[in-house]
Amino acid sequence: MIYQNESQLFDGKTLIEKDGKIEIKNPDFFRKKIVDDLIDTIILSDSNHMKRLCYFVAYNAGLSLGVIPSSIQGLYEARGKGAFSGFTVPAMNIRTLTYDLARAVYRAANKINAGAFIFEIAKSEIGYTDQRPLEYSSVLILAAIKENYKGPIFIQGDHFQVKAKNYLQDKDKELNPLKELIKEAIDCSFYNIDIDTSTLVDLSKQNLDEQQKLNYEVCAELTKHIRNLQPKKIEISIGGEIGEVGGKNSTPDELHAYLKGYRNAIKNLKGISKISIQTGTSHGGVVLPDGSIAKVSIDFDTLKKLSEIARKDYGMAGAVQHGASTLPNEAFHTFPEVGCAEIHLATQFQNIVYDYLPLPLKEKIYAWLHTNCAAEKKPDMTNDQFIYKTRKSALGPFKKEIHSLPKEWREKISSILEEEFSFLFDKLRIKDTKNFVNEYVKPVMVEKKKENFLKEEKDLGELEGAD
Repeated sequence: MIYQNESQLFDGKTLIEKDGKIEIKNPDFFRKKIVDDLIDTIILSDSNHMKRLCYFVAYNAGLSLGVIPSSIQGLYEARGKGAFSGFTVPAMNIRTLTYDLARAVYRAANKINAGAFIFEIAKSEIGYTDQRPLEYSSVLILAAIKENYKGPIFIQGDHFQVKAKNYLQDKDKELNPLKELIKEAIDCSFYNIDIDTSTLVDLSKQNLDEQQKLNYEVCAELTKHIRNLQPKKIEISIGGEIGEVGGKNSTPDELHAYLKGYRNAIKNLKGISKISIQTGTSHGGVVLPDGSIAKVSIDFDTLKKLSEIARKDYGMAGAVQHGASTLPNEAFHTFPEVGCAEIHLATQFQNIVYDYLPLPLKEKIYAWLHTNCAAEKKPDMTNDQFIYKTRKSALGPFKKEIHSLPKEWREKISSILEEEFSFLFDKLRIKDTKNFVNEYVKPVMVEKKKENFLKEEKDLGELEGAD
């Protein structure tokens, strides 16, 4: 059901709204029925006002039912001090069917008492998937309620990226919209933010400090911006990056140059908790002419060495691996073994959804791509390569149609993804990590009233970043 008006939503039987707060009279019925109606309204309604009322309900229902958006900072600080080791935190970008896939994540986590996992969305994905931060966080909270998952949940802004060409032409014009996006994300309970200024590294410079200088200076500027915006009693977990994904592999000397310069620039502020590096991967993988993905060889020695330096010399959680979701299955068990702190996973989940979409809808999407993305087809591209590279662009325009699939289709896709998440969680060894989360993460319930959700969203224009 799609809610049409406020009185229909606050019916007095299950939901009561008073003085900008809500009361849930029947939690079991709310979980069984109302959550699905809230999701349908968020995804399918044409009323911005009703969507925002649903965001208000989702957030406050989450707090009352034990689902609390949190920063993973405490867990990462403990890891940096050697309090524990042996697992890698998966950070998962959910581009489509977010409610159904998030439910699959929570089910997989509940089975093994897992708590150390992150939901994230990249700056670019916000645009092409048509998921603003407030919608994304609200859907993730409602999915947790639906699956009776309780405790801290970690929502992350991924690749909040500075585009080098734009920055060099007009610094303020490039940074100001990013700062606005950071504020929007924090206001929407994103208490984990990965800053990507690695695009500003200039390898033509004579020494490492000069190569990394713009990278660490701009990251420091954005760190100060985040620290000024974070809610009271919440220390947002911030990530930095030294190696642009798809570029040359990172080195220990680059890591030292970046972190020394960065720490001098932030002075006494709390700095980054982890560092993203390049070890040989690329976002989405390398697509072969038949549409399959080329095998990638990760430099695990570099990953291990830089993770050790990050922890032992700088007290951080370790290094972060990007562009990993299309790796062969036999690679994933190695990440915990080499001390990788966090691994980012995205494209494979999208691929699985596309594999199981009904053929008529898939053909409709592909026809749309040929019409609307034709300019992206390079002369040497096969049709399979073109489709694979561009089909993410259809997720926003077809969001309502994908969400409106028959229940059995969505449940089938969710079930298949649950198996995928369970496999990854096993290989990354996050079983029983809820114990560590409960010990080192102290959730803070940030009070938000009705008026906080009824503000108009700013038009931030085209969002660019990593794919």
